[in-house]
Amino acid sequence: MADATWKKCERMVARILGARRTPAGRPGEPDVRGRRLSVEVKHRKQLPRWLVAALEQAERAAGDGEPAVCVLHERGMHYHDSLAVLRLRSLEELLSRLAREVAADDAR
Repeated sequence: MADATWKKCERMVARILGARRTPAGRPGEPDVRGRRLSVEVKHRKQLPRWLVAALEQAERAAGDGEPAVCVLHERGMHYHDSLAVLRLRSLEELLSRLAREVAADDAR
């Protein structure tokens, strides 16, 4: 039987983040677990156009080396509970940069 598309998506995300995919069906477990990262992966046929457009607007405004982030805030929500959306590539770069900085600090 062919592998489900959502499973392939979870495996690819895990590979990109240097993490591992956790078996499906375990309550309380994320789809992907990294060293310091818990990831829920949602595969959809199409993402909301307004969300993609908002992230693209942030990307156009970002300077060189700046990650573009779209913050989603709902009325009445505490601001620290707002959602931050960024491209997986940006998250990967941020995590790599953080790992290099931690390693450099540890070497001192």
